[in-house]
Amino acid sequence: MAYAVKEIFYTLQGEGANAGRPAVFLRFAGCNLWTGLERDRDKGPGGCSSWCDTDFVGTDGSDGGKFNSPAELVGAVASHWPAAVRAVRPFVVCTGGEPLLQLDAALVAEFNAAGWSIAVETNGTVEPPPGELWLTVSPKANAPLRVLRGNELKLIFPQVGAEPERFQDLDFQHFFLQPLDGPDVAQNTARALQYCLEHPQWRLSLQTHKILGIR
Repeated sequence: MAYAVKEIFYTLQGEGANAGRPAVFLRFAGCNLWTGLERDRDKGPGGCSSWCDTDFVGTDGSDGGKFNSPAELVGAVASHWPAAVRAVRPFVVCTGGEPLLQLDAALVAEFNAAGWSIAVETNGTVEPPPGELWLTVSPKANAPLRVLRGNELKLIFPQVGAEPERFQDLDFQHFFLQPLDGPDVAQNTARALQYCLEHPQWRLSLQTHKILGIR
């Protein structure tokens, strides 16, 4: 299959269990919960359309485009990893939009064969392909959750209809609350912090890339 990619760039992972880790971000174009267009903010099966701040529309981002094979796409991603590094396994974060609309078994196998560690940031509505993956699931209100196990569950907080207690018994190694960004971020951070203190199963995840002013 051909892969539609919004952008590819090298940075630090800003969120969750891998925060601070150097990674190549592979942002796939497209999402199944809304179009990404401002005119559709009030549409889509997921409540995230009202607050999502990620541009995943089209293939016009940094090093984005259409890639016709897994080998071509893995090569494009590899060109962003420091060439002189040998001791550290290269790390790619597959995100979107919704990466599991495009990330398939063939691409996972190509990354694994090339020695990459793969992380996936998904809304949990699409089953992942087989292969070695670090799976981060971020449930969205009013969207069906089909991925019920993984490495970390990262919940944007607060969301009416996606309260933390709905997910606390799922099979994940880590549980994170991440304050909803926007005009109420200070209040949302205080509420998330207090919830974590009262429910120590949950850890606070901050968007450190925004704090640092990096991508």
